[in-house]
Amino acid sequence: MLYGADYNPDQWPEEVWDEDIRLMREAGVNIVSLGIFAWSRIQPAEDVWDFGWLDRVIEKLHAGGISVNLATATASPPPWVSATYPETLPADQSGASYWPGSRQHFAPSSPTYRRLAGELVRRIAERYVDHPAVVMWHVGNEFGCHLWMDFSDAARDAYRVWLHRRHGSIDALNEAWGTSFWSQRYGDFDQIFPPRLAPYSHNPASMLDFRRFTSDMLLECYLMEREILQAAGATQPITTNFMGPFKPGDYSKWAPFMDVIADDCYPDPRNPHRVRDAAFQRDLMRSLKPGVPWLLWEQATDAVNWRPANPGKAPGQLMAETAQSIARGADGIMFFQWRQSRAGSEKFHSAMLPHAGTQTRIWEAVTDLGARLAALPPLPPPGRDARVALVFDWENWWAIEERDHPVEVDYLAVVLEWYGALHRRGLMVDIVAPERIDDGYDLVLAPALYLLRDEGAAALTRFVRDGGTLLTGPFTDVVDSDDHFRAGGFLTQLGPTLGVRFEDFGALGGPSTGGSGVGAQGARDSTGAGSATFRLGDGSFSGRLVAEAVHPVEAEIVATFTDGLAAGWPAATRNRAGGGEAWYLATLPDADGLDAIVGAVVAASGVRPVLPGLPAQVEAAHRGDLVTVINHGDSPAEVFIDGADAETGARVGRRVLDPQGVLFAFAPVSRAGTARRTRLEGAPL
Repeated sequence: MLYGADYNPDQWPEEVWDEDIRLMREAGVNIVSLGIFAWSRIQPAEDVWDFGWLDRVIEKLHAGGISVNLATATASPPPWVSATYPETLPADQSGASYWPGSRQHFAPSSPTYRRLAGELVRRIAERYVDHPAVVMWHVGNEFGCHLWMDFSDAARDAYRVWLHRRHGSIDALNEAWGTSFWSQRYGDFDQIFPPRLAPYSHNPASMLDFRRFTSDMLLECYLMEREILQAAGATQPITTNFMGPFKPGDYSKWAPFMDVIADDCYPDPRNPHRVRDAAFQRDLMRSLKPGVPWLLWEQATDAVNWRPANPGKAPGQLMAETAQSIARGADGIMFFQWRQSRAGSEKFHSAMLPHAGTQTRIWEAVTDLGARLAALPPLPPPGRDARVALVFDWENWWAIEERDHPVEVDYLAVVLEWYGALHRRGLMVDIVAPERIDDGYDLVLAPALYLLRDEGAAALTRFVRDGGTLLTGPFTDVVDSDDHFRAGGFLTQLGPTLGVRFEDFGALGGPSTGGSGVGAQGARDSTGAGSATFRLGDGSFSGRLVAEAVHPVEAEIVATFTDGLAAGWPAATRNRAGGGEAWYLATLPDADGLDAIVGAVVAASGVRPVLPGLPAQVEAAHRGDLVTVINHGDSPAEVFIDGADAETGARVGRRVLDPQGVLFAFAPVSRAGTARRTRLEGAPL
C-alpha cells in the first residue's frame, strides 16, 4: 500500500528537508509526488536550468527509503513563458486572455507551449529516468481543472485541423452540424471559429464537437509528455491525476493511455450525500481500468480552502474515507500535501504535517492511518466484482446539458440519484459507457441516456436479449452522435426492446419567458405543473422534469400518472424481451419513487448485496475476498461477517463498529453469479 503526499521542497529552505524526511518515516510515508509546480525553479529563464536542488532532494528521499512519483512540472508555466510568448495564453469566450498569476495559464493547443513543455519533460526524463528512487511518472496535474474551455487563436487553429481530421470534408461537417439551419453553412474550414461569444444559442452539434476537441487537446498534452518519457527509456508507470466525474475530460477515452488510474477526491463534509458521491467517484475510477488497482493521489487530511466554508473532518472520518477508496480498489493513499504551505492561495489547505506541528490531532490521525495501512496484508486486485452496471457517458453529458431542450437536465445529479438507490442497497456497481455492457452484468441502469450511439444501443439490446434486466429513461434514445434526431421518431433503437412507442416529452413546469418572443425575460410559469403524480403498487409518488407520453406496444404498465396532462399515461413499463426484461421510466421519480422502482428491478434481477441487513449508516464493499465495512454514522453499529479480520487474523463474527469505524475482513463473497438463473419471474412490485 503506497502512502504519501505531494511534496514541494522548493517552497522551503534546504535545511527543512532532513526534518521532512525524518517525519515522513515517522508517519509511514513511502512515496511522494515531487516537483508538480517546480517549472520556475527548474528553469528560471529560457536558457537557464537548475537541477542541483532536485538532485539533492531525490537523493535524500532515496536514502530515507522514500520512493518518488516524479512530476513533469508542466502544470504551471513560469512568468517568463507568457512574457516572451504571449501566444501561449488561453482566452475566454470573449477572446480576452487569461493572464499569469494563478495556474494553468496555458492554451493546451498552443504549439509554443507544447514545445517549451516538451523540452522541460525531455530534460527531466533524461536526467532521472534511471534513478532508483523514481518509481512512477506524474504527468502535468489535473488537466483542465481551472480551464474548462479555451477560445484562443491557438485553439482556433487546432480546432480547424481537428475538424478536418474528424469529418474529412467541409460538406461532411455541414451535414453533421446541420448547418442549413440559420444559414450557418460553411464553405471552408478556415471560416470556422471556436464557439466564442454569440448573440444567442450556438449550434448544438458544433458545441458537442468543441467539447470533444477540448478533451482531446488536454489528452494530446498528456500523450506528448508520455511519449517523451517513453523515448527516454522510462519503464515506470506513467499517468496523470483525474478528478472524478470531471465534465471537460472524457476519462473513458483517456483511461487506455494510463498505466494506472490516479484520482483526486475531496468530499465536502457539509454535503448530506457525501458518502454516496464519494463512493460513486471511487467506483468510477475502478471501472475505468478493470482489474487494475488505482491510486488516490490527492485527498485532504482535514479542511480544504476553496469552498465558501471549509469545516474539517469529524474524528475518524479520515480513516473512513480512506477505507472507502481501498474497498473500491485503491492500492495507494496520498494527500495534498506533505507540509502545509506558509504562503500562496492554498496556505489554509490542510496537509499531513500541519503548520501547527506534530502536537495536533491531524498529525495523530495521519500517523495512525499510516501504521494501519502498513499493517494490511497484500490485497486482492479489484476484479469483476460487480453484477450491476450504471451507464455514465461523457458525450451524453455534454449533449444533454446543451440549451434549447424541453427541460434543463443536470445529468450528473440524475446519475448520482440513481446510483444512490443502488448504494443504499449495498450493491457493488460498475460505472461504464453503454458500449461496455455485456453478459458479466445482471442489472443495468441507464438514466437519461439522451445521446445513444449505435454501438451502445446494440450492447443494451443484446444485454436484455441474453437475459439481463435493464432500467432506463426518461429522455433517453433521443439523438445520435451528432445530436440529430434519428429518422422515425424517438426511442427508435431501444423502443422494440422496451416494448413501447414514444409520442411526446411532456416537459413539466419551470421558468417561463414571460412573453412570446425568444428574447423575452420573465417569471415562473403559473400554468405549468412542476411535477406529476404517479401510482406504483400501493404507493403514490411524484415525478419531475418530464411526464412523457409513451404507449405500450408489448410492455405491461407498472405505474400510471394520476394527474395533469399525463393522467392515465404509463409512468413506468416493463417488457420481457428475449431472455431478459427492459423497464422504462417516463419521468424522473422523487427519492421514494426511485427507491421503489429500483427495488423492484433489483428483485427482478436477483442481484444481492455484499452484506445483507446492514444498518443504514453502514457501507460494505468488496474487492475479491476482501470485504470492507465502514460505519459512517454518529453512533455504534453492529455487523456480522463470517470471515477473518484482515489486520489481526482473528475470526470476526459479530462486531460493533464505533462511529467512523472500519473493518477489513477476508470472507467469501458471492458475485451473485447465478442471478440470471434465479431471476424472480413476475416479481411483485
